[in-house]
Amino acid sequence: MRIATGGIIHETSTCVDAPTTMEQFEYDRGVIRGADILERFHGTNVCTGGFIEGAANNNFELVPLLRASAFPNGLVVRKDYDALKQEMLDRLRQAERDGGPVDGALLDLHGAMVVDGIDDGDGDVIAAFREYLGPDRPIVVTQDLHGNHTQARVADADALVGFDTFPHVDMADRGVEAAEIIARTVRGKIHPRMAIHQLPMFWSTPCQVTAHPPMDDVLRQVHKIEKRAGIICVTIATGFPWADVPEVGSSVMVLADDDEQLAQQTADELGKWIWQRRERWYSPPLTVRAGLQRGEKAGRYPIILADHTDNTGGGSPGDSTEVLQTFLDLKLLDALILYLVDHEVAVQAQQSGVGSRIPVRLGGKSSPVQGQPVQAEAEVMAVSDGAFAYDGPMFAGLTGSMGASAWIRIDGVNIVVVTAREQPFDMAFARSLGVDCANMKYIALKSAAHFRAAFEPIAGSIHNIDAAGIHTHDFSQLPYSKRTRDMFPVEIKPHQR
Repeated sequence: MRIATGGIIHETSTCVDAPTTMEQFEYDRGVIRGADILERFHGTNVCTGGFIEGAANNNFELVPLLRASAFPNGLVVRKDYDALKQEMLDRLRQAERDGGPVDGALLDLHGAMVVDGIDDGDGDVIAAFREYLGPDRPIVVTQDLHGNHTQARVADADALVGFDTFPHVDMADRGVEAAEIIARTVRGKIHPRMAIHQLPMFWSTPCQVTAHPPMDDVLRQVHKIEKRAGIICVTIATGFPWADVPEVGSSVMVLADDDEQLAQQTADELGKWIWQRRERWYSPPLTVRAGLQRGEKAGRYPIILADHTDNTGGGSPGDSTEVLQTFLDLKLLDALILYLVDHEVAVQAQQSGVGSRIPVRLGGKSSPVQGQPVQAEAEVMAVSDGAFAYDGPMFAGLTGSMGASAWIRIDGVNIVVVTAREQPFDMAFARSLGVDCANMKYIALKSAAHFRAAFEPIAGSIHNIDAAGIHTHDFSQLPYSKRTRDMFPVEIKPHQR
């Protein structure tokens, strides 16, 4: 058995003006080709790593094509997307000429990619593979929890397998599951039939953390249903609200064995269960000072603020300044910002050297919505070229690069200034600069939840905040022209609290 694998992975924010180009896909080995895929991702906690493990477990040959991944940003440039897609298909044709027909495809996609002129980028990739492979060779796709899933994807793919965790610590596990599904399908042991139930709902980020209430209750329902006779797997998608596409929102997808009616009935059942409890998945926006006050009231340190409106992992610029300015105004000591994106200041710190004091104009350079630059004198504590290795559990086994970077201090506030827009998945990069996160009293992270996998063990308390930024969680303020439904909690209002 030969199974092709590849993917174009991107979470696209239409709120961000900056386009996503080929250069961004190619940054830090973001485009991997052919056999290099097997070497790069073997043993790593990403879906492709799971495909590799699953191929070995299920005794089939994995035929690697092309895997392209760019950090979340604005619309993917059409010609660059077309070039990546065409190369992936060309590599598939060549692989079949060299080794014979493949029996199906495992695709590593995200679920929220938007290309200039194509609202459903992921669906377009799946459709291209369906056209090439025809109706009989199965296509199984892994998808992020934050996909905006469409009827077209469900029609073209044999199975969509979504993450069960947020933070995403189960990516390799889902890859293994997808590999098992396609192996059993090709061998005729199962006949997957998929259905979707779309929900007119924006799911608040603080209510999505799967290890804690209320989201843990959703996953219990999912796993209970997966034990039923005839059910292969169940996927919850909480959606990605910052994409202006017709089918934006949450969804439930169910895969059943040779029973489309069972799949649809089960998806509808779970979808209605979620909708009836929609107030549980809603969290009103919280200001920076209110988050600090809640932390001080709890009295445990460090107080961690998740600056999710400037979450670079969703495509934000990473240079908003409200949290930094608030920390300075309150004269906080042992405070830390991870990370603030400002290439200009990072280079300035590197040129001045460790121990120097420099005048900075920090952050607030990408958009007026992100706040004004903070002007102050800063001490340079450490500098770095940005290279590091992830600790995990997310991205365990992979390396990364933050580009020109520095640790600077303004009064009692420490700031890790970077060039690459990357959220702090773990403490590895901060530690490479000499920053000990556990000894800080206040930590603000430009992330929504992924940091939790590494930072929760040291946290006194954690609070998601809605500082000034492009990716506000006041969903009524987001610009939409394409969505086709009234949504909770925008047009369909939550109860007053």
